[in-house]
Amino acid sequence: MHDLSRGPSENGSIPLITVAMPVYNAGGDLRGAVLSIIKQTYQNWELLIIDDGSTDNAFDLIQDIKDSRVHILRDGVNKGLAARLNEAINLAKGQYFARMDQDDMSYPKRFDVQIEALESDKQLDLVGLKAITISGDNELTGLLPTASTRDTISSMPWRGFYLPHPTWMGRIDWFRKHQYANPGPYFCEDQELLLRSYEVSKFSIILEPLFAYRLRSSINFHKLAKTRQTLLKVQIKHFLKKRLYFFILMSVLMFLGRTSIDLLKRISNLSYPLVKSNDKKLVTRWREVLSEIQKDDS
Repeated sequence: MHDLSRGPSENGSIPLITVAMPVYNAGGDLRGAVLSIIKQTYQNWELLIIDDGSTDNAFDLIQDIKDSRVHILRDGVNKGLAARLNEAINLAKGQYFARMDQDDMSYPKRFDVQIEALESDKQLDLVGLKAITISGDNELTGLLPTASTRDTISSMPWRGFYLPHPTWMGRIDWFRKHQYANPGPYFCEDQELLLRSYEVSKFSIILEPLFAYRLRSSINFHKLAKTRQTLLKVQIKHFLKKRLYFFILMSVLMFLGRTSIDLLKRISNLSYPLVKSNDKKLVTRWREVLSEIQKDDS
C-alpha cells in the first residue's frame, strides 16, 4: 500500500473512478470492505482509505493487501466524516467519485453498472444502488428502503432522500461544486448535501441489489433521536431560506411521525423498521458474492 503523496499508477494510467473510504475504528469489517473493491469486475479505480484518528487495530488487518491502487492517509487526527470526504474529493484523480463505508461490501459488478448509467446519461450527476442489509456475521437480513424510481428520489424533499449514501457514484465535478458542509450536521452529512443540491441536480438509482449495508442488531435510540432532530433543523433552515412554508410543515409532520414510531419500537423492544426479505434468490446471490469476495483470502 502507498500513502496519498503518490504518483501515477504503475501502468501510467489515470483511474476513471476514485473511491473514498473514510475510516474510524472499523475493526475486522474493514478487510471485507477493501476486498470488495479489489474484487470489482471493473478495475480502473483508485481507493483512498483515509483514517480519521482510529485507535483500534483495523489497519493492521489489511497490511498484507498489496495493491498499487490502494492508498492510505493517516495523520492521527479526528476531523470528522465530512472533512475527510472533502479531502478525498480534493485528492481525487478519477472522473467519477464513489462512496464506500468501512464496514459494508460492494457486489463485484457494482462499478460496471454505475459507470454504464453515468455514461449513458450525460446529464446524470449521481447514481445510487438498491442495497441488501447484512448482520454482523454477514447474514442477509433484508433490504434498505430506497426510492422506487429516479423521479421519486427528489419528489418529496421534506421526507428526506431515499438514496443510500454508501452506494453513491457521481461525477467528480458535481462533488467539487457541492462539497460537504464542514463541520457536517450530526449524522446528516449526505442528506444535507442532497437537500442543498437537488433542485439543480439529477439523481438516479439502480434497482438491482449490488451493495451490502451492515445494519447493527441494536439501535441507539438516543443517537437516532439526535439525528432526526438535526435533520429537521437542517430542513427548516433550508426551506425557510426559500420561503417554502408548506415544506416546513411537512418536515415537522414527518419528524413527529417518525419519532412516534421510534418510541413505539423502543417500548415494544422491536427492531428498527426495514424491508424484511427471505427471498431465496437474494440470499443465494449474496452468498455467492460473499464467497467471491473472500476467495483466496487467508
